[in-house]
Amino acid sequence: MTTPTQTVETFLDAFARHDVDAAIALVDSQAAVTVHPFGIDTRGADVLRGVLADLVRAFPDLMITVSRVITTGDVVTVLFKAEGTQAVGYAGAINQEKHLDIDQAWRFVTAGGLITGVAVYWCQAQLYRRLAVKRYDEIAIA
Repeated sequence: MTTPTQTVETFLDAFARHDVDAAIALVDSQAAVTVHPFGIDTRGADVLRGVLADLVRAFPDLMITVSRVITTGDVVTVLFKAEGTQAVGYAGAINQEKHLDIDQAWRFVTAGGLITGVAVYWCQAQLYRRLAVKRYDEIAIA
């Protein structure tokens, strides 16, 4: 049996290796998924798969640097920096090959060795500034 911290660290290790399938293998199929900057609040591992896959696709050199892990019972909160150079459009920002470095906080809920919930936070305005979006009314929504 793994601890909540081990489950989340294994997920993050897979994500950092760009192994989305290995990361999602640790997520319950009906996990609650909230990605506040994108307005996502739903259930399903496939939703989280899409978020991870989009990040890895948009930033093929993506690096995840964990700065803090806080565990309280079955809840694990992780602070990390996501860094990489944009290679394709992401979150409505066209590709300008800009370097992204953005602090993020992910709050995981675990049970039985699986992630049953995740809430994701980062400053969307900072993301757009890093990707050189000059006007928010010109964001391309695909």
